[in-house]
Amino acid sequence: MKRRITFIQRVDADFDPEQAVLSASSLSVRNLDAAREDRITVGLDELPKELRTVLEQSHELHLRWASERPFDAVAPFSSRVSPGLHVNYTPLKPESSSEALCTLLRTVVAPKSDAQYKGCLEQEDSFITPPLLSTRFASSASLQYYTHLPSIQSLVEFIQSTFCAQSRADGAECHTWANALLSADSVDIDYDSISHASTVSGLWTSPPTGGWTEDFQKPASDADQVEFEPTMFSFPSRHQPLTEPSSYTVSFASPTGLHPTMSISMPRSSLKRPIAPIDATCALHTYLTLPSVIFGDQYQLATTDPLFLESHNLVALRALAGEMDLEAPDWVVQRWGSTWLLELATPPEAEDAASTPDPSNWTTTIPLHLRYLPPSETGYRTAHVPWPVVFWACTTEDGTKMGVNPFDRTNLGWDGLFGPRTMFYQLQPAGNRLVEEIDVPVLRIEGGDSYFQGKYIEFGTCVAISLGFMWVLWQLVRVAWSSGVGNKRADAAHDKRE
Repeated sequence: MKRRITFIQRVDADFDPEQAVLSASSLSVRNLDAAREDRITVGLDELPKELRTVLEQSHELHLRWASERPFDAVAPFSSRVSPGLHVNYTPLKPESSSEALCTLLRTVVAPKSDAQYKGCLEQEDSFITPPLLSTRFASSASLQYYTHLPSIQSLVEFIQSTFCAQSRADGAECHTWANALLSADSVDIDYDSISHASTVSGLWTSPPTGGWTEDFQKPASDADQVEFEPTMFSFPSRHQPLTEPSSYTVSFASPTGLHPTMSISMPRSSLKRPIAPIDATCALHTYLTLPSVIFGDQYQLATTDPLFLESHNLVALRALAGEMDLEAPDWVVQRWGSTWLLELATPPEAEDAASTPDPSNWTTTIPLHLRYLPPSETGYRTAHVPWPVVFWACTTEDGTKMGVNPFDRTNLGWDGLFGPRTMFYQLQPAGNRLVEEIDVPVLRIEGGDSYFQGKYIEFGTCVAISLGFMWVLWQLVRVAWSSGVGNKRADAAHDKRE
């Protein structure tokens, strides 16, 4: 098992050389104001059998979890995914079953009673297939899964019972590290069949109260090693920070009804083109991860009607995947939901550079639809809609493919929808919680004095169907009887003429 700890300080953060003391046997840091990433790498042979069985059937497996709490992503960890658990998976063989993976996910997720949760059974019924730029040279996983997951308590318990139980490290220390993941802003788990190793990474974008204070001791055993060598390095990165503060907020107009409209508002000052290479073509995008309860109309959003696009400040629908049935209620939909990549329009730049900046927000609106949900005693159910990610994508015609960066995150779900030379500049979400809750009106069941309870509607529906059936039957009898009488009269008239 290997462990890598990385501290990243902002340029304007205070630092005294005495806060970091390096000796021949230890490294100590005191009250360090910095972001932190912890990464543990475990070989396949160090894992328990039940987990090893899943990974041996996988070409690649990537779990991405992001907190609902707002946080400022810092370079080089500036990439984002929507809050919740994202699973990107490619089986080792196309015909491989994902039953073992689904069993693992049910253990990791362990959801409470939630109408939105779509249980993982098999890949055909649970995962969606994202669009790939190339089926032969795909830069992203071939299958995708998502679920709303506010807490990773079950995931932490799973790490403690697998990684910690099988590692050679001190069990208490491993359990403490796993518990610390509960306060992390994001957690990643990765495996690929080439390295035959699994990694678990936790990211804290801000320090605890008082800063980071840690003592890293040289291990007593010669079998274990700690590297204290100072290193200076530089890597090209696909995910770049914006030079000026850029933020956005997400909201739904109230009351939402069954056709809510998502609004993405951004200060106009946040929409300046990134400082990218001169030959780069930059465009603003948003990537929506929508659970099955809410969806877009692919025919409406894929329109080229300039009046519709301009009224919503949209440019085009660039990619979509997942459940698209416009009529199906939620209890019929098997897969978890859908993803949408939209290019957003930006305000025209002011001609006079010395003019007063416009303080108003620039707002993009995306019309969406809610599915019919199961009945409830209150007549409402809550839909949890994660905030989308908003970013600039800048592509260049010339140059080489981005090099390998040990801090770059890949397989985010949306990065594979762009070419290998694309650079991304992330906007920061600004809100108290990065998940919107929508009250969805549903059928009200037992309880209360309302005449619109389930039993009355059920009885009324049966009566209406019965009456309709009797009416149709009566009309058929009338037509048949009229046809018979008419035929008899015609025959009689014919005989009389003869």
